[in-house]
Order: sequence, then C-alpha cells, then structure tokens
Amino acid sequence: MEKRDYYEVLGVDRNAGENEIKKAYRKLALKVHPDRNPGDKEAEEKFKELSEAYAVLSDPQKRATYDQFGHAGLENGGGFSGGGFSGSFEDIFGDIFGDIFGGRGGGRRGRRGNDLSYHLTISFEDAVFGTDTTIQVPRHVACSACGGSGAAPGSKPKTCPTCHGSGQMRFQQGFFSVTRPCSACHGQGEIIEKPCPTCHGSGQEKVKKSISFKIPAGIENNTRMRLSGKGEAGIQGGPPGDLYVEITVEKHAIFQREGQDIICEVPVSFPQAALGCEIEVPTLNGKEKMKISAGTQSGTVIKLAGRGVASLRGYGKGDQLVVVRVETPTKLTERQRELLEEFNKDTGNDGEACHHPLRKSFFDKVKELFG
Repeated sequence: MEKRDYYEVLGVDRNAGENEIKKAYRKLALKVHPDRNPGDKEAEEKFKELSEAYAVLSDPQKRATYDQFGHAGLENGGGFSGGGFSGSFEDIFGDIFGDIFGGRGGGRRGRRGNDLSYHLTISFEDAVFGTDTTIQVPRHVACSACGGSGAAPGSKPKTCPTCHGSGQMRFQQGFFSVTRPCSACHGQGEIIEKPCPTCHGSGQEKVKKSISFKIPAGIENNTRMRLSGKGEAGIQGGPPGDLYVEITVEKHAIFQREGQDIICEVPVSFPQAALGCEIEVPTLNGKEKMKISAGTQSGTVIKLAGRGVASLRGYGKGDQLVVVRVETPTKLTERQRELLEEFNKDTGNDGEACHHPLRKSFFDKVKELFG
C-alpha cells in the first residue's frame, strides 16, 4: 500500500512548526493508542502510521530530507526505522498536562526561544539554479557574559527553596492531584540571586547574526523555508527557536515561469513566418537556434524539451515553451507598400489564391451560422 503524506497523516500544514507538529501528534495519538483501544487492529495501524510520521517530521534532518525527496529519500535507512513513540497512554496524557502546567519533574528547565521570520528577495536566475546566500538577522543569543545562565559571572543560580528544585508544586483537588509551576521560581527550579549585569538575568543579548544557507534549485515564489534552530536563543538554557525565510522571486524581463516550465515570447516578421527561417532564442543557459516552419501562425507554441526548471524533488526538468508572435510592421517605405498591395491583389479576398487557414476557418463558420 502506498504511504500517505506525513503532513496529511498528522493533519498539519507543510510549514507547521515543531510545537504544532507535536500537539497534532499527541491529540491524534490519544484517540488511537493501543492502550485505549485494546484489540482494535485498525487503531493499532493508525497509531503506527502516526508514530512513523511524527518520528520523521519531529527530526529536523529527516524532515528536510522528506520535504525535498519525499518517501523515496527516507529509504535505505534514511528515515523512519520502526521507532516513534512507544510509550503508554498515560505517558502521552501526562506529557500533555506537563505542557499545560509547566513540565513534569526534574529541576530547572529553560524555555524555547521564539521563532523568527525574515523576508528575502532573490533573482529569477537564483530561484532557477539555486544559490548559497548569507543574511544578517537581528536576534537574541545566549548572553556572552553569563553564557545564558542569567547569573552574574562568578555566581550560580540557587536551588529554589520552595519547590526544592523540581520547578513544580503539587495540589490535591478531590480525587485528582494537580501539578503547577512553582510560583517562586516560575517553574525553573532555581532562583538567580545575582542577575547578570549585561542581560539583567534574562540570559540573552541582541546581536546581528550572519546566517548562511543554500537556496535549492527550482524554488518557487512565496516559498517559506524553515531553518531549524536559527531563531531566537532559548531562555536560560532552553533550545533555540526556528527561522522562517519568506522567499520572493523577482520578475524576469524575458521569461515567465509556470511550475517547472519556462515561457518566452519571441517576435518574428511576417516574411519569416510565411517563408520559414531559423532564429536564435534566449534560454536559461544562453542562446539557442530554433527552426520556424513555413506558414507558422502567430501564437504557435514551440517546445524546447528539458530547457525548463529542475524539480525540487529531483524528478527531471521542465520545458521551455516558445510562443511565436508575428509582428505587423507599423512604418512602410513606398516600395514595401507597393509590394504588399501587389501581394494582397495576388492572394485575393476569397482566400483561395493563398492559403489562409484562420481566415478560411472563420468564414466557414460564418456561413454555417448565417448561410
């Protein structure tokens, strides 16, 4: 059976962030977990499918491979290895409430840094062929003075005396035991008595950071690229956020793009179209000779196979579609006018002396309608 798209399995957008993917997985896993559906083979298979999708999309490297090459890129050990989430229903249930009430157990936990967004405009050629680029992104990073701890140099955070380092306080409400973040240390498990004078205890400072990355060949306008871990630094040792780069592709003076195909309009004169000729047309890789057959009509499309844009997933290239536009001259010399008038008399007005396929077809239709 063909595998479903992992984003479809989790019900999330292709640009979904780490937290969104995590929440979607937990929500669905709660419904189909084998502990909650004993003996239900369909639920078991759905849970396996969910776990496989989550195992790939929650891993930045595997997700990048999947986004570029699909399921084929994860074969031969490149992707899901049969693991995923193997915990019990209670583990998922507890993990959800851990998110709501500040996490389960175990000491000081930093907060994940914020995601950042950056708008980048690139040339048509860079979108087609790909390029290496470097951008300057203002963002918060771990404080250089305290290393991100938030404590003044030479000092250390102190274990919270209220929660004894757990970061949590437990309350009994009827039959339920509810855990909430400690109000004294705000769930960190530690208290900073001497804040760092540089970052004032936040563990961060703002700098302009150079970030280099590769724009893949074939990227399209309005694509959103996710650079994992390139966002804001985490709070007090927490993991960094992600950077989302919004790509805008500049318009080209000659070419237009439709998917993987390149469209180019080329003007030819009436004699060239009538008699046939060989012309040079621009392509993405330079000029190329192309034959115009005798009697070519304006609007005729000639395909140059394989001269289009490479597929992001590595499935070959598109084509270049050359649209022939026959030009009507706007200024004529006396001699040119005489020749054209002679040509017009010679062809006649009934289209029989000279084959005019469009005109003949049009008047045939008129006769059918009006007799």
